[in-house]
This record gives sequence, structure tokens and C-alpha cells, in this order.
Amino acid sequence: MKAALSLVVTIAATALAGAQAQTTRTLTFDQDKVGAVPQGFSTALTGQGKPGVWVVMKDPKSPERGNVLAQTDADATDYRFPVCVLDDLSAKDLDLSVMVKPVTGRGDQAAGLVWRYQDANNYYIVRANGLEHNVVLYKVQHGRRTDLPLKGAGRTYGKQVTVPSGQWSTLRVTAAGPLFTVYFNGEKLYEVEDTTFPGAGKVGVWTKADSVTYFDNLTISPK
Repeated sequence: MKAALSLVVTIAATALAGAQAQTTRTLTFDQDKVGAVPQGFSTALTGQGKPGVWVVMKDPKSPERGNVLAQTDADATDYRFPVCVLDDLSAKDLDLSVMVKPVTGRGDQAAGLVWRYQDANNYYIVRANGLEHNVVLYKVQHGRRTDLPLKGAGRTYGKQVTVPSGQWSTLRVTAAGPLFTVYFNGEKLYEVEDTTFPGAGKVGVWTKADSVTYFDNLTISPK
């Protein structure tokens, strides 16, 4: 009888965990302490230069006129990629989006989404750039960033699209096995197929070089 009850409890717990794993989460940073890294996040650096300075700050022009997550260090080292990742979630297939606002940067005004993050040198990243006006999907493998070819179009260095500086936009990617689909401000841009990182990993946000960038409403829907 005890064994049967234990089995039922185990099955119920497993089902609950599975249900929780499928729950959509939206992180607004409104409950986080201003001037500090948001609770439950860790920071890292790919490449060289100063580590990023990731802090929660108030932005009255944010979507909810509340807090945002900002990368505020403008070190202009070219191969410098500050990353901020969520600690308590690891997913393979998901729907991931974030609102982004490139604020300043002479060399770059980059805002990125990271998924299947293994460590600071191994992950996927899609980023929008307010100076180049394009959205590009890369893999970062052993610390080396490589843009990936578009399905049906080849290696075009992503797609040209207007990325407004000083304004909020929405960057989104879906991952289903080796297939990644990229959207910007609700428009589907392209698909990419790649098998470099086939398993689960963390998610987060990313900038490049001297980009000062704000992020809000990081939404994660594991599949």
C-alpha cells in the first residue's frame, strides 16, 4: 500500500513539474532592487574588455513606466559581449522574446537574446543593431561568434530591418529542435537550422562593445 501511495505521489510530482516547466514567465524587473543585478540572474563576458555592468534602473518611458534591465558600461572593445542569464531555467525548445531599446553606442547599438546557453563561450544569440539596422543570428562556440545561414537564402548576414535607437522594439525567437525562427516587431524575418547545441541551456540577454541597452518584459515559454 505504501509503495503504491509513493508511486502516486511521485507521478503527481512529476506531472506538476512538467506543468510548471511549460509555464510562460514574463520578467518585468519591477520588483527588483534598483542599482543591482536582478534577483536570479548571473552575468558573464564573452571575449575581451571590461565585464558588463548590468543593473536594474527606472525608465519612465518603458512599456509599464517601471523598471528595466540595463547594460550601462560603454567600453568600446570590439570583441566584447556582456551577457546576463537567468539561473533557474534550462530549456531546449521555447518561445523567447524581450523588449529592447538601444540607447547609445558609437561602434554598436546591439540588443540580443541568448538561448541554449552552456557557458560564456557556448550559446546561440540573435541580436538587433540600431546602427547597422539588421537582425542577425549567430552561434558562439568556444568563444568564437559565427553568423549562421538563413534557411533557403544562404549566408546573408541576417536581414536588414529598421532598428530604431531610443525606442522600444520587440525581438523574438522560437526554437524547435534544430529550427530557429526569428521575429522583429511582430514580423517573421527568417528561419535558421543548426545542430551545434542540440540540448537544453539557459536563456538571457546580451550586448556588444560600447552598446548601452535597455531590456524589459523578458518572456520565456518552454515547449
